[in-house]
Parts: sequence; structure tokens; C-alpha cells
Amino acid sequence: MPVEHEYALLGGFNRAKVGRYLALVSAAVSAAGVLLSSGLGAWLEIRGLPRQWTVWIASLTSAALTWAWLYWVLDNFAWRFAPIGKILGVPNLSGRWAVKGRTVNPDKTLGDPWKGTLIIIQRWDKLRVRLETKQSTSTSVTAAILCESSVGWRLLYTYRNEPRVGQVDLHPHRGSADILFSLDRQSGDGEYFNGLGRFSFGTMQLTKEQR
Repeated sequence: MPVEHEYALLGGFNRAKVGRYLALVSAAVSAAGVLLSSGLGAWLEIRGLPRQWTVWIASLTSAALTWAWLYWVLDNFAWRFAPIGKILGVPNLSGRWAVKGRTVNPDKTLGDPWKGTLIIIQRWDKLRVRLETKQSTSTSVTAAILCESSVGWRLLYTYRNEPRVGQVDLHPHRGSADILFSLDRQSGDGEYFNGLGRFSFGTMQLTKEQR
């Protein structure tokens, strides 16, 4: 699967502020680390170990390394922790979703039903959405998550679709989707719109697959 792309977080905690707060925390942690490493370095020198060990230990506690470590923890793990996610205003939508879709005809009558699996890979600042059906696969290009506090979380994304081998009646195309996930993030309802190769639209109902 292609690497994740960045996504916008509308109504959540400003990511720039998060970076500044991490910088402040890393500076404090680094300062404490320097004090500890200085004391350890002095202890090592008393026992005849090289002075370079002190420099090496101090360098490991630099603010840059501390910031990078804190951001890695936030990006990969901490944001998934419910209290932190609530403060940051970002929901965990990652996982596999069973999709029941139906096309809608231009005259607004219901068209053919279809089924698929929606796979969301998400981190604090990156995301990837992939929809797999028997006929084709689509992969997100851009995305945004919007908090609608009274009803749930809205995922907006654009995608590229590629038909599977043998689907001669289908053509590669681009489209967009709008999915509203419930507050408990166990179900969702959405709409999709295709263009630039296949002009169609329809509805989707999503259910979280438990694993």
C-alpha cells in the first residue's frame, strides 16, 4: 500500500501549537538530562574513564533528540490514547470497515448494490484510505477530518480509482467521498462522487470490523 499522506484536522488542536509544546517539554527534559549526565560524567571521570564519555552521554540528551522521540511517540501511539485524542480533537478511525454501497442513477432512482472493504491507516499527522471491491481499488490522495460534536466525525477525501485486471468496462477515474462516522466510531454513512473517467455517484454504509 502507498505511504500515508498528510490530512487536515478541522476543529481540532492546532498542530503548530502541539509542536511548540513538545519543544518546551523537550527543552525541560533535555536540561534535566544534561544535569544528570554531568553528574554521571563526573562520577565516570573519578573512576578514570575517558572525558569523551561525558560528552557522548550529554549529546544523547539533546533537545533535538528529545523532541524527535516525543513526536514519534505522539505520532505513533499517544494520540490513540482516548484522553489525549480528546484533547487534541482527533478521532482514531483506523481499521477495516465493511462497506455496503449502492449507486444512484441520474434520475435519483437507486442503482446497483455493491460491497467492499474500506481500510484506514492513520497516524497523528498522516492518513491513507483504501477501498477494495471486486471490480476495483481506490486510494486516497487528500483528506480532512472534521469534528461535528453532536453527531460524530466527518471524513472528507479525494481518491484515485484503478479497475482490476479484466474489468474492461471500467476506466481509471478520480472521485471524492464524504463519510460521517458515529460518535462511538463503530459505523458510518457516506456518499461518493466520481468524475474524470467515470461519472457516477452513490451511497455507502460502513460497519467497523472487529478483530
